[in-house]
Amino acid sequence: MFDKLEDILLRYEEIQEELNSPELANDQERYRKRMKEYSDLTPLVEKYQEYKAAKQTIEDSLSMLEEPDEEMRELAKEELAAGKETLAACEQQLKILLLPKDPNDDKSVIVEIRAGAGGDEAALFAAEIYRMYVHYAEGKHWKTELLECEEIGIGGMKSVSFMINGTGAYSMMKYESGVHRVQRVPETESGGRIHTSTITVAVMPEAEEVDIEINEKDIRIDVMRASGNGGQCVNTTDSAVRLTHYPTGIVIYSQTEKSQLQNKEKAFALLRAKLYDLEQQKQHDAEAEARRSQIGTGDRSEKIRTYNFPQGRVTDHRIKLTLYKIDEIMNGNIQEILDALIAADQAAKLSNMQE
Repeated sequence: MFDKLEDILLRYEEIQEELNSPELANDQERYRKRMKEYSDLTPLVEKYQEYKAAKQTIEDSLSMLEEPDEEMRELAKEELAAGKETLAACEQQLKILLLPKDPNDDKSVIVEIRAGAGGDEAALFAAEIYRMYVHYAEGKHWKTELLECEEIGIGGMKSVSFMINGTGAYSMMKYESGVHRVQRVPETESGGRIHTSTITVAVMPEAEEVDIEINEKDIRIDVMRASGNGGQCVNTTDSAVRLTHYPTGIVIYSQTEKSQLQNKEKAFALLRAKLYDLEQQKQHDAEAEARRSQIGTGDRSEKIRTYNFPQGRVTDHRIKLTLYKIDEIMNGNIQEILDALIAADQAAKLSNMQE
């Protein structure tokens, strides 16, 4: 591990020198790539330098233990204990930083939420989960953009797709893919019985045109008048766009904008993300063992979380985490859950590396 860290440190210093050279300023593409590499290596190098400083502190403290002055020896013991603690923490953090990085982690995401079992109650819950993610994104200063939605008259959504624009959005949101279950008494239920409904969430990294090439012959484009229950998803011109991708059978319908061109752009963005996601799933299937060892990147049909309103609890079944703060979570405060999932994912990967 430390040989690798020394190589990384040398590479980091090489990039520093290159960034300071006037020749690089004339090559913007190369400059951008070097800045990205420099930025990616910085956390690792800083942690390694902290590790080396802690190691030096330990060596200095050990030599000070030979001092005749008792006060100096006591001070050395304190510094030795602190140095050992820092060293152990740095070593663990370095192992995590050296884990292979998901190439999609820095990307923006497209999230697709669909009502499952439970009829209108599932559609209402889908709308609430959509709002939960929008609030979470706002808290992270990420921008959200509605791509398509199918509303029902009572404020629910049969389906909704939206983009979250922000560096690192995928690194957090990828853990949300799967089946989310809600248990509560619907407002329409006169008997006060608890109903169980489900929705599915799919989180896909945004795909650039360079990631996915779409052949025009494989696409059928239809334009039509938007329809629905009113609100931002409806207008009175032929602006709605439907894309049909023949090879996969994927159909995208976009009507959130008043402009046909904007709806077309959104539809193609969603199609690219879905095709890219299909490629990712194929790779995961080919690497079944690696897929099983990772949290939140497996089967979309997996029930990942339950929101129990009568008990005020949210349980993530993958890591057996239960929090009794459903109101906060529904308001977008999901970072505690995501942090626990990230920690569990890292622990699983570290364990697999050591086997």
